[in-house]
Amino acid sequence: MVAAASRKSVSKNRAQHDVQHLDVRWDKKMSNNCAAALLAYTVLQIFVVLRFIETTGMSIAPYFGLVLLVAVIIPFCRNFEKRWTDMSSSGLSEQSLAAKFRSDQIVLWVLAIGLPFVFVALIKAIGMMF
Repeated sequence: MVAAASRKSVSKNRAQHDVQHLDVRWDKKMSNNCAAALLAYTVLQIFVVLRFIETTGMSIAPYFGLVLLVAVIIPFCRNFEKRWTDMSSSGLSEQSLAAKFRSDQIVLWVLAIGLPFVFVALIKAIGMMF
């Protein structure tokens, strides 16, 4: 009788641990994606945007825009991480979490890779007007 109760208790604790493990896995995956996206974003800023700014000989205004882009992307990534920390306790199914994760992952990477090129295009467009 005691052994059966003990097995039930262990089984219940294991099930709770497994659920927590799944939640942490999604949190960590998004955190790792945010870190990698920030790294890729920074590398693109250095090698694409700064090289373009240096070759055009424009004023200091693009540098302020560059600082603004960096200041905007960090809180955006933190919001993604917070969202996934909150989502882990929402009780969504594994399939639902996987679909939402993939959607957020695509948005994150499109922004991280696309923003530097959009910024360069914007600078080119402004440079052509003046």
